[in-house]
Amino acid sequence: MREYFINKTADLIDICKPLKNSEWLALDTEFIREKTYYPKLCLIQISNGEIAACIDPLAFKEADLTILLDVLYDGNILKIWHSARQDLEIFLHDWQQIPLPLFDTQPAAALLGYGNQVGYANLVKQVLDIDLPKDQSRTDWAARPLSEQQIRYALDDVVYLGELYLAMRGKLADRERLQWLAADFAELANPATYAPDPQSLWKKIKGRQHLRGRQLAILQSLAAWRERLARERDLPRKWLLKDDVMVELCRRIPRNLAAMGKIRGVESGLIRREGDALLKLINQACQLERDAWPTEKQYPQTLTPQQEAMVDLLSAALRLIAAEHQLSPQAIATHKELAKLVRGETDCLLLEGWRRAVAGDQLQRVMHGEQGIRQKNNKLVII
Repeated sequence: MREYFINKTADLIDICKPLKNSEWLALDTEFIREKTYYPKLCLIQISNGEIAACIDPLAFKEADLTILLDVLYDGNILKIWHSARQDLEIFLHDWQQIPLPLFDTQPAAALLGYGNQVGYANLVKQVLDIDLPKDQSRTDWAARPLSEQQIRYALDDVVYLGELYLAMRGKLADRERLQWLAADFAELANPATYAPDPQSLWKKIKGRQHLRGRQLAILQSLAAWRERLARERDLPRKWLLKDDVMVELCRRIPRNLAAMGKIRGVESGLIRREGDALLKLINQACQLERDAWPTEKQYPQTLTPQQEAMVDLLSAALRLIAAEHQLSPQAIATHKELAKLVRGETDCLLLEGWRRAVAGDQLQRVMHGEQGIRQKNNKLVII
């Protein structure tokens, strides 16, 4: 395979000529986001199986990348990724659209029994029996010049990705599982996946389970404010307001800056910069009517004996289903997901995508007594 490092316009033009006629392109990016809300693109890796290149976007003006973007957004070329979500977020933010069509080898790997959310290097080892170095995983990709080791590490992320795709696609086709990935890929292709509603982000705040009623209304308001401000200023959320501080503000409900200053974790700089805005949000949330307060269904932390028995039953059924499909049970669902299903929680992986088609619906029938486990010809079966 011919390999290149591209940081000049003439070289970029030359490399795009053969790439634009490709059937598929293996893609990856390197980025940093420790000091920003949005990831900062530092490197684009691309390969079509014959050519592999690291393209340095920091060396180009926006207009100079047009020829590359024409290739990446060509709807006739399949784009192959591994764990694509953060990479696609970059393209959506920087160029307002997602490169389609796409294929992600990480969810595909789960359907072939390689493990749920398996890492790229691990998957390369399992499928191709090649050991990849991991020594550059924490590197500063914005620093220049890049070392030979950094470039080698980045190239490896696409050199073997095409091989993975070809090997895995064949196996998926043989087992008639390609269509199972449609829901996963549709979610990745949906721009809404990358811009969650700020009004719903309170549900992800650690410590919210200790809040009730009006306190949750304040939390919803503060979390939405933080999210909008983080996007506007391109800053990490916790630089603006940490989760634990947010929860304390909701719990203590300060009515003035002096009271706010007495809350543990609230620094003087935060009060100086955002104190008035925070007080306004808190006061507005306190004035909401009770029926406007957000609610979250509270599930017991422990299962009842009956529920534990049902999880055990579903676990046995899951093993039978997994064996039938030549998958590991863990790739389909964990014990935690089975417990969610038993509790009736809707936020459950077993009710989404291919997992629902393979096991979720059948497990629900077992749970409701419509199907059961029996011994037949000295084997356990679901009937």
